[in-house]
Amino acid sequence: MDTEAGTGQEPTLTVDELAARAGVTVRTIRFYSTRGLLPAPVIGPRRVGHYGQDHLSRLALIEELQHQGMTLAAIERYLEQLPPGLSAHDLAIHRALVATWAPDSVQDATRAELERRAGRALSDEDIDRLVAMGVLARADAAGSPGDYRVDPGLLRLGVELLDVPISHETILAARTVLLEHTRSAAQALSRLFRDEVGHPYDVAAMKSLSAHMQPMVVQALVTAFQRSLKEELRAAFTDG
Repeated sequence: MDTEAGTGQEPTLTVDELAARAGVTVRTIRFYSTRGLLPAPVIGPRRVGHYGQDHLSRLALIEELQHQGMTLAAIERYLEQLPPGLSAHDLAIHRALVATWAPDSVQDATRAELERRAGRALSDEDIDRLVAMGVLARADAAGSPGDYRVDPGLLRLGVELLDVPISHETILAARTVLLEHTRSAAQALSRLFRDEVGHPYDVAAMKSLSAHMQPMVVQALVTAFQRSLKEELRAAFTDG
């Protein structure tokens, strides 16, 4: 019997049992642990490590993020930004939100396939700019199906932006600004959804609510951003 969040019981799954429950190999668990993707097990008698529900939930979240096309390096950065001390149930809710909101169109592509989709040859500088925009991600592991992970829906826009006279550094800075503010908005929305669902949190209800809210929230964010940027640019040029 493994630990349930909030019971105060000690984790009782061995690494083999955890691997079987999560549908991964022991080698994968150890690899994730060395990269800091999984918290350390509780060491019991005879120096045997024991795992609990929080480890299972984190493995499920990692699997969902991989399904959405994130590389291990990106997942590592993503998990580092989560608040410390999340319970297994918190992680399950987080996974439900990721599954509902994250794009599911990310695909593997070689350099040749990427250029074919872009309709033009891409220099190394072009690739760097597309990565900076978040359109592409370089594949982490050798032997992956492609050299890059690409969101086809963003590729056309990204290629068009390659001809805009803006520096690589400015693109990186702009992306950082957008990520910081969208993350803050996402955290606030998540709290609102949690309050609406009520306690104890129902993962299925949270997923259903976020799925219904997604189109309206995305459109509202786009509209609000367009209006705010237009006003800021108008003010900047007027002051100038």
